[in-house]
Amino acid sequence: MLSRVVVIVSAVVAVALAGHSLIPAFGGFTPILESLLPWVGLTVPLLLAAAAMARSAAAALAALVPGVVWAAMFGSTLLSTPPGGPSDLAVGTINVGVRNNASGEAVRTVAKDLDLLAAQELTSGGPAAKQLNKMFKYRYPVSTVGLWSRYPISDARPIDVGLGWPRALRAVVTTPKGKVTVYVMHLASARPGQTTSRDATLAQARRLIDADHSKRVLLLGDLNTATTDRGMRGLTPPLTDAQRVAGDGFGFTWPAEFPITRPDHILFRGMTATKAGVAPATGSDHRAAIASLRL
Repeated sequence: MLSRVVVIVSAVVAVALAGHSLIPAFGGFTPILESLLPWVGLTVPLLLAAAAMARSAAAALAALVPGVVWAAMFGSTLLSTPPGGPSDLAVGTINVGVRNNASGEAVRTVAKDLDLLAAQELTSGGPAAKQLNKMFKYRYPVSTVGLWSRYPISDARPIDVGLGWPRALRAVVTTPKGKVTVYVMHLASARPGQTTSRDATLAQARRLIDADHSKRVLLLGDLNTATTDRGMRGLTPPLTDAQRVAGDGFGFTWPAEFPITRPDHILFRGMTATKAGVAPATGSDHRAAIASLRL
């Protein structure tokens, strides 16, 4: 009986991994599963242990099948190395946490080596904003999001991504190597069975990107959408995920104590990512996503 259970569960896990995008959303539950998809691989050693208890070679072979599928899907992510090379722009994004008295320390730690930093869940006049104002010459805060830059900011305006109030912005940053159009967004939250609002804001984000014909586009923010979530197909492409092409590992950012998923993203067009990763976010429940770009 145990051997049969191992074979059946192995088949289910392998199919769920390989065909997750074909599984109906079931009211938003499947996208949440997709957010945790890399962790499904942890079932493989459990299945192998059960096969050993059953003393069944057939069960052991069956347990290896989802392991092979997982390796095909995520092995390159774990084995990849950043392309490296010269870069012109160091950027980052962090959700500082609403009503977070330690947010000033969080952004100070992250921002010291960056040229651009996007922040979400800001409190007007709060610790994070005050700290960033000391560190950067140029800034453009809007409601609970903001952009801080070492280079001039122009053509800045607030954006409503479908929430009824501005929780995003668009600005042009003039770097020594040319202009970059920067979007900072904090999309609607996604919870089990509740992804409708998030999906609507993702669709609005895609419409904004499609309508923007800037040579270089950079999207920074908490998109409440994991890299493996089917919702990301609406943005990548047309944009490229810096962590996917230049990162080392999965780049999980939430929760900060033990990250299990990546809702925070650096997406771009018209540039080359040379390095990407995650920085400690002391004082926030999110870790910061960071990347270096060549213009």
